[in-house]
Amino acid sequence: MSWNRKHLLDIESLTADEIVTVLDTAKAFKAVGERAIKKVPALRGKTVVNLFIEPSTRTRISFELAAQRLTADIVNFSADASSFKKGETLKDTARNLEALNADFIIIRHSASGAPHFLSRVVNASIINAGDGAHEHPTQALLDAFTIREHKQRIEGLKVTIVGDLLHSRVLRSNVRLLTKLGADVWVSGPPTLVPAGIERFGVRVSANIGEAVDGADVIMMLRIQQERMNGAFIPSLREYFNTFGMTKARVAKAKPDVIIMHPGPMNRGVEIASDVADGPYSVILEQVANGVAVRMAVLYLLAGGVEVD
Repeated sequence: MSWNRKHLLDIESLTADEIVTVLDTAKAFKAVGERAIKKVPALRGKTVVNLFIEPSTRTRISFELAAQRLTADIVNFSADASSFKKGETLKDTARNLEALNADFIIIRHSASGAPHFLSRVVNASIINAGDGAHEHPTQALLDAFTIREHKQRIEGLKVTIVGDLLHSRVLRSNVRLLTKLGADVWVSGPPTLVPAGIERFGVRVSANIGEAVDGADVIMMLRIQQERMNGAFIPSLREYFNTFGMTKARVAKAKPDVIIMHPGPMNRGVEIASDVADGPYSVILEQVANGVAVRMAVLYLLAGGVEVD
């Protein structure tokens, strides 16, 4: 087993072997989730804190369910009903949680680097659940797990990522993971939403959506993040959909067994048509289900990898 880390802060620092270890471990935990009794005692007696300073639905619930299935004790922290409102710093909040014997702190924060900062000031294991526009490592891991479930491999696949590339932490984590595992990664979006210099990460950039999806094995759509936009990045949502939205006609340019992915939340009629999101190629709900198994694997490995019963 190739894993001896205390924290999961990003994909950038992981090796290909470590990524594969998480994916292989998640496969065992997916089987646990399909049993009549969906619990194993791997984290019995451990305390997991969901420290979500930024709003989340899927990721928070997924981590909570993962911890419950590992028989951990769970504390859900809400920034709106906490001392954050009274001016307490992130460092002091984390240290107070650690004083209550928290073993794992799962953090989502609007500031890039917040999980790395916490890993230096507390002794608990830190898991990055999304930090600003930096990274979202467990999303990339569950995406890779879903791709492997359908394609049995990642190496050599053409994976096309379309949407708001500039503001997406999902893009950054996925590009790092997929290129490490040998995928041929293409990205497409309006020039105003393409990060400068993204080519140096080993991806191909195309403003032509037809070219980008041509022969693709996997198409991953990203949400237009209007809450992070301070200027006019696109003329209108309708114009964006007409130029970059994923429609049946565009899906037809990909391989016959293409899978369509989206990390959520979806904006139907903006980045993806409803008949594509709900169509036979969509694995979007599978991604949600696989997220629990992957996050169970991450918690398990960070705890030292005790025997699964």
